[in-house]
Amino acid sequence: QNVETALAVEQVVRDGGAVPATIAIMNGKCYVGLSASQIEQFGKAGDVWKVSLRDLPFVLSQNKLGATTVAATMRIAAMAGIRVFVTGGIGGVHRGANNSMDISADLTEMAQTSVAVVSAGVKSILDIGLTLEYLETKGIPVITLGQDAFPSFYSRESGFETPLRLNTAEEIAALLHTKWSIGLQGSVLIANPVPQEEEVPASEMETYIQEALAEAEKQRIKGKEVTPFLLQYIAQHTKGESLAANIALIKHNAAAGTAIANAIAHQQLRK
Repeated sequence: QNVETALAVEQVVRDGGAVPATIAIMNGKCYVGLSASQIEQFGKAGDVWKVSLRDLPFVLSQNKLGATTVAATMRIAAMAGIRVFVTGGIGGVHRGANNSMDISADLTEMAQTSVAVVSAGVKSILDIGLTLEYLETKGIPVITLGQDAFPSFYSRESGFETPLRLNTAEEIAALLHTKWSIGLQGSVLIANPVPQEEEVPASEMETYIQEALAEAEKQRIKGKEVTPFLLQYIAQHTKGESLAANIALIKHNAAAGTAIANAIAHQQLRK
């Protein structure tokens, strides 16, 4: 299903008139753009590393297969001159971070790398309020496309208002141009709410999240294993409802990211 989704997302980008470049680590190299057979290789492989910035040197030097986090993907995209990156949801401040200090490197990378990130908001398993505060501290603009509520991955609402709202890809392209042309480095988070017909209501999701967090605590799941464990637990216990939302939102984000990339290209042509 991961392979099928990845190929479908690439097709969404092509259909929108842009060039997809799926990023991954293979054969001791950072790949920017994968063939269909390489994507299938990832889908069949049993030992794929989750690679954030700290893991890059190890995974590259040991010739391991690596699926990159938002932080690592942004850094590689920036090296390749890519300005728009699409994902499901960003990492952030974990619930209970006052004790665990578990804060994703995605946030610090967004503060310094000038690649726009299109996502369905912040993963709902995280502390969304603290994540928004951290993004503000780091000077990262947070924009929601087309609504005043900030989305929470599977759900269109999170209980928080969006700091900023824009309604079109052209407006976002203009903001990106302005930010980077006045010397403000770093990302912009573009939150694109999951399609209404595919969302799982936030109140329903919260029940499953609390159960997943309790189970993670019971099993003593720590570090970078926490997020995959929680997402897998939720997918199993929502009988695939959350997985369907996940697939829908990544395709939806790909369409939005493609529109923004096209708007940036048209903007540059007009200069």
